[in-house]
Amino acid sequence: MKTLRLTTSEEDIRKAGELIVCGGLIAFPTETVYGLGADALDQEAVRSVYEAKGRPSDNPMIVHIADAMDLEPLVRNGRASISEDALKLIGTFWPGPLTLVFPKAESVPDATTGGLDTVAIRMPSNETAQRFIRAAGRPIAAPSANLSGKPSPTTAADVLEDMDGRIDGVIMGEQCDVGIESTVLDMTGEVPTILRPGLITREWLEAVLGKEVALDKHLLEEPDHLADPGDGVADEEFAPKSPGMKYVHYSPDAKVTLLEGNDYEFRVKATAIGLEARKHGQRVAVIDYGDDVRGAAHRLFADLREFDRQGYDIILIRTLEESGLGFSVMNRMLKSAGYDVK
Repeated sequence: MKTLRLTTSEEDIRKAGELIVCGGLIAFPTETVYGLGADALDQEAVRSVYEAKGRPSDNPMIVHIADAMDLEPLVRNGRASISEDALKLIGTFWPGPLTLVFPKAESVPDATTGGLDTVAIRMPSNETAQRFIRAAGRPIAAPSANLSGKPSPTTAADVLEDMDGRIDGVIMGEQCDVGIESTVLDMTGEVPTILRPGLITREWLEAVLGKEVALDKHLLEEPDHLADPGDGVADEEFAPKSPGMKYVHYSPDAKVTLLEGNDYEFRVKATAIGLEARKHGQRVAVIDYGDDVRGAAHRLFADLREFDRQGYDIILIRTLEESGLGFSVMNRMLKSAGYDVK
């Protein structure tokens, strides 16, 4: 398959929309990471996304819309299932990097939701993403546009590194601003619950709602085992409501290790590991974002991919304080390292 390089011109955006209508797969920029889009209501097109990514079929996708009016048709019982809390959050954070989970309408195929009776929906703020969704004229199911398990792509070049020849086209847009995926908030229970942390933090959500927002228990404990997406569906008793909860994610080819400690302790640990690695002919890269948590979110995936391109064997990353946005970035760091922390 030849993968088209599409510009952000009106003509190419229209062409991207036409390809979606025909069941094609198009990678496109959002404010978070690049997504791999298919018609969310076309079961066969969505199955093609799983095949292109090597993604297990029980890993749900997020449905992207370009207008808040497009939400109701995707939700069971329409407006009746959209709470006042959800409306507050939509009014505050949409368009933007917040995904909300609702009971799904019958029109949403099981392939899109990983077999769940809920659907995750967001409205991206990226202008190119909005134009693309409108050109397609239908909701877009879109996980990150990378091979499953690899770091999410934040540039079109990252997408092509994994997907060239596997999908119909890539909209060659700008580098993503946020750099990590959206916050996913489950609105189907009595207490809104974060399934995946992102730029929109627990503190922000609680400030808007004036009430407690819970963290899913899987975010608070080290998993006994994260399944390899290459092994297909695993642990059928656990049906994740959000991407990133069940399978290995964000892993470069290099071995990632997180190092705790102050400046001095971090340097001592990094130096000791680096010296030992050199004895075995291994190259070591070191990442220290200091207190720049926003910069860490923006650059983490890009840095992991760049060090892979340069052929490093080991990547050492200094940990962040796990509060606010730091909690979200550490969620990605821990998974990229397989929870290897020294």
